[in-house]
Amino acid sequence: IGADGNHVDARFPVQWVIRPHSDKWHDFRGFAGRIAGGVFKPGDTVKVMPSGFESTIKAIHTMDGELEEAFAPMSVAITLNDEIDISRGDMLVKPNNPPEPRQDVEAMICWFSSDKKLSGRGKYVLRHSTKEVKAIVTEVRYKVNINTLHKIEDDLTFNHNDIGRISLRTSAPLIADSYSKNRITGSFILIDEMTNETVAAGMII
Repeated sequence: IGADGNHVDARFPVQWVIRPHSDKWHDFRGFAGRIAGGVFKPGDTVKVMPSGFESTIKAIHTMDGELEEAFAPMSVAITLNDEIDISRGDMLVKPNNPPEPRQDVEAMICWFSSDKKLSGRGKYVLRHSTKEVKAIVTEVRYKVNINTLHKIEDDLTFNHNDIGRISLRTSAPLIADSYSKNRITGSFILIDEMTNETVAAGMII
C-alpha cells in the first residue's frame, strides 16, 4: 500500500561499508543499505547521524549502474564527496528534518517467548534497523486486553502473545522515529542475550 511508505523524511541506515581494495576501485568507499524513507539524489546534502557531519551525495550505485534518484525500499550504495567516518548502524538523513536521537524509549511490544516472561529491569539486546544496543526495561506500564482494548495495570508480567506498553533505556542513542511516522525506523526487536532468542517486537511511540 503506497501510504505505508514514508517518502518525505529521508532515512538511510548504513548496513555495510564497501571497500573493494582493488586496482580498479582503489579509492571507492560506498555505504550500502536499504532506504527506509524519503528520496535521495546525487548532489543532495546529507547529515550523518549520530556524528552530525554533513556532505553531499556523489553518486548512487546499484548492480545495474548509477541512478539519478533512489527511494524506499530500494537497496543501493551511496558515495559521498567528503571522507567521513561512517560505520554500520549510522544513518544518512537530510539536514532539514533529522530524527531526534533518544536513549529513553517508549514502546508498545508484543511478547513472543513462551518460556520466558518480561518483567521490570530485564536486560536485552535491542536491534533497531542496522544498529544493535543493550537495553534495560525501566518500567512496565500496562498490558492490553486484546478483546476489550482496556488497560491491565494490576498484572504486569508479560506471557506469550501479550501486548502492552513499556519504557526502555538504551546503552547508546537510537536514531529513531515513531512507528506512526516510519514503520522501519520506528520498529525494533528484543533479543535474549543468553539464548539469542527473539523475545519481543516493538513499535516506538
